[in-house]
Amino acid sequence: MKAFGLFVATAGYVGYVPIAPGTAGSAVGLLLLVGIRLFGDPFLEVGVLVVTVVLGVWAAAVGERYAGREDPGLVVIDEVAGMLLTMLWVPLTWSTAVVGFLAFRLFDIVKPSPARNAERLHGGVGIMADDLVAAVYAALTVRLFIWVSTGSVVS
Repeated sequence: MKAFGLFVATAGYVGYVPIAPGTAGSAVGLLLLVGIRLFGDPFLEVGVLVVTVVLGVWAAAVGERYAGREDPGLVVIDEVAGMLLTMLWVPLTWSTAVVGFLAFRLFDIVKPSPARNAERLHGGVGIMADDLVAAVYAALTVRLFIWVSTGSVVS
């Protein structure tokens, strides 16, 4: 189970890239979203997000124990979940993908409140929670971008 947990926590070992593993994990999340969108079912998107979060909490804790420290860089399943939440039910275009990706990375790095507080939670929950809070900020940013650029509201 430890090997599977590490596979999930590192998003298929992407977390081992030597430079910017969180950015690489976010790219995996965006690619996963593109794959989901090919099926065209918006409820599949929610299902994959829920499974990623639930499995991610467990896997992040496995990765933390393996690395022997809190929130190790190799754990990137939180970035995958964050990108899925950022882009949940947002029309996927090049511009929304770029804005969503950059906004999520910014809020994940800066960690505005309450993301910083969520990061203090113990284990896998804390690892996942701060990225999900950052994703809410990024999702609002993408929706604001769509509204400003097109005049339409994404619910």
